[in-house]
Parts: sequence; structure tokens; C-alpha cells
Amino acid sequence: MKNTNPVELHKAQFKGLKPSMRWDKHTPLEQWSVACREKMKDVLGLHTFSICDPDLTVLGEDVVNGNRRIQFLVQTEVGYYVNCHLLLPPDPPEKKLPLCACLQGHVSGAHLTVGIAKFEHDETYIEHECNFGVQAVAKGFAALAIEQRGFGENGGNTEHGWTQCQHAAMVANLMGRSLIGERVWDVQRVLDAVLDHFGDRITMDGSVLLGESGGGTATYYTACLEDRFSLYMPIVALCTFEDSIVDISHCVCNYVPGVAKYFDMGDMAVMIAPKRMVIVSATEDEWFPLDGAKEAFEQVKRIYRAAGAEDKCAMVVGEGPHRFYAGLAWPVVLELLSK
Repeated sequence: MKNTNPVELHKAQFKGLKPSMRWDKHTPLEQWSVACREKMKDVLGLHTFSICDPDLTVLGEDVVNGNRRIQFLVQTEVGYYVNCHLLLPPDPPEKKLPLCACLQGHVSGAHLTVGIAKFEHDETYIEHECNFGVQAVAKGFAALAIEQRGFGENGGNTEHGWTQCQHAAMVANLMGRSLIGERVWDVQRVLDAVLDHFGDRITMDGSVLLGESGGGTATYYTACLEDRFSLYMPIVALCTFEDSIVDISHCVCNYVPGVAKYFDMGDMAVMIAPKRMVIVSATEDEWFPLDGAKEAFEQVKRIYRAAGAEDKCAMVVGEGPHRFYAGLAWPVVLELLSK
């Protein structure tokens, strides 16, 4: 039968696609990384951004689940502000706390990071351990929840708790941008502002950037371009493009125009190594299947091995569906941070 389905055509074409900036194993890694970073900035559309006054505005302080919370806004582009929460232990610490910045995925918003359930389905998300900030504070971190574009109070559906990425992502594409690029930019600019405003309370020594699903994707892309965190933890997000966003229909925000011409996800590790990284995957992940995750991680390991940093990269696999596995992941994070 003659094919009339464009998706099937694209899948067949993708099988023959070889990323042009896959490391050639001959050029020194550091040199290759510099070239890849410039290409990645171009692909994400970061040349269209300009740094502006962060105008950090504190909205209020309260106590959530026994922890102190500071809510604030940061201007990351002129006329656009990101909602943030800084979660601190109940008693003032004697020294600065390492920062753990957290990115939610396609759930109802960053309030989940600090353990707040606003919508009926939020209790299930929290049961699946997406209250990253609460976990981080319990382990000695100061936790920063950053709302991503299209999620929660930054463009999500605040009536029902749904994400709304499609329109924002497609308009960004019209302008030569990508929603992932915008999310990476937001993380970097929020970090600038937080270090300036809360620098007396936090340190980047022993710091972590983590995110789950769509937040894990943003974490991984950020790791390619941002060096200030001590460790990066993309959760249920690493996978070959073919096994995930090609074979399986995903939210449009996962698709960066043209990126596969240059990189598959595993290839991007050339921009991350030798920074510490913990990959979290799941045996029954319907969105980022384990076989594709393992294949991508093999590429990551080859790059880390070539960088002399194989012991700085680890993969943990939870038995179950697409979610975080805190009991498996945090011990590995703390072990790598101790090295």
C-alpha cells in the first residue's frame, strides 16, 4: 500500500539522519564543545535575547509545610516576569546553603515543588515525589522553584491546572526562537538575580539543577550552556529523539526546529562533560522509553569517558512509570557531590 501519512514519511527519513555535529572522536573535546555551544545557541534562538534589569520583586513570605517560603518575580526579558519560590528551612542556618533549583514538567505548576496542592490531581503528583523543594530542604539545600513558560502561573491554565505550551511554542518558532530556548534563558537570568539578591543565604558550591519530564528536558539543555551548578539531574527526559519525540507524539514544546540536524540528545553531552550529572529513567516510561534512554546514555558515557570523567555521570532506573524516584536518585546525587 502506498503511504499517505506524513508522520510515517518523517519517521523513515529520520532513520537516515546523522547529526552533523556528533563528536568525531579526533578533535579535542574542549574545542568541539565550544563549537557545539555556539551552534546550540543559534538553534535555540538565543541570539534574539537581551539581558535586562531583573527587577526582582518580593511578593510575600510565609510558612509552607514547616519551611519558610519567599515568593518573588524576576524580569527575564523586558515586559516578562517569571514566578519563583525560594524555600528555606524553618530556622536560619549558620552558613550559606547550596542551591537546588527545580523545574516542573507538564503538571500544574511550580507550587508542587514546595509541596502545595492547588488542584484535584496535584495530590497524585506529590505522591509521585515531584515536591522536589521539600526533599531538597530536608537534605540541606535551599530550594528554588522556577515556573517555566507555558506552565502554572507563567502561561498555564490557572483555572484547571493544565499546561498551555502550544501557542507560545509556535509563536516563538515564528520569530526564530524555541520555547526550550526561552526556558533555558529564564533559568540563567533567574539564577543571576537570585545570586545577587539572596547571595547572603545561598551558595553555588554543591548546587543542583533538576527537572522532571519537560523540566528535565530544560535541565538537560541548560546543562549544555550553563556551568554554575555543581550537578545536573534531568529526570525522565533523556532519550534518543527517534525513540521519544519522533516515534511518540509529544507536546510541541519538546521540538526545537532543526536541532536533529546537528545533535541527538546523547551527542549534547559533549557540551556538558565533565560536569556532574545524574540521569533518572523509568522501566515503564511511555514518553521516554527505557531502551532509547539507555542508548542515549551510552553515548553520554562515551563522551564522559573521553573527558576522563566517567565517574561523574550516573544513571538510575526506577521500576515503574514516568515519574521521579527520590529514594534511588538522591543518594547518587549526594555521593557525586561529595567527590
